Amino acid sequence: MKIGSMLLAVLLILGVGVSNAQSKKIIELKDGQGKSVGLATVSSAKKGVTVKLNLKGLPPGEHALHFHETAKCDAPDFKSAGGHFNPESKHHGLQNPEGPHAGDMLNFTVRKNGAATATVRDDRVTMDASGANSLFANGGTALVIHAKADDNKSDPAGNAGDRIACGIIVQ
Repeated sequence: MKIGSMLLAVLLILGVGVSNAQSKKIIELKDGQGKSVGLATVSSAKKGVTVKLNLKGLPPGEHALHFHETAKCDAPDFKSAGGHFNPESKHHGLQNPEGPHAGDMLNFTVRKNGAATATVRDDRVTMDASGANSLFANGGTALVIHAKADDNKSDPAGNAGDRIACGIIVQ
């Protein structure tokens, strides 16, 4: 074995230069009847993550999108996903001076035909396997779409209404 190959093998065994971060996860989102409404691609960014949505079969209009604290999506109401992902115990809302939750994100719009493509960013979470703000913390999280828009200030969930689609994020 050459010295370079041996050195690389030792570094890999010791974990040097090996990141715990995952760069991308593709999440299938399902409605309360178990029907797929599309995909969300969650990708690591320089700071936080980006969420690229490619959705169909949703009610037209503005909808809230949040990371929730538990990697469960039990239909029909998805309450098993728990509250918003909030490892720092902040108040809800991007406009709340005492917030936001780590899982709070901007709203997105579904067109009249029920389809949506959008990219949303969340600077307060990571895809690193360790750390309190990791989407993989405590067994994972859920990505939830709500029936209405988030008002970005009301606790605990921005008056965003029912949970209408959900997908789990696990390592």
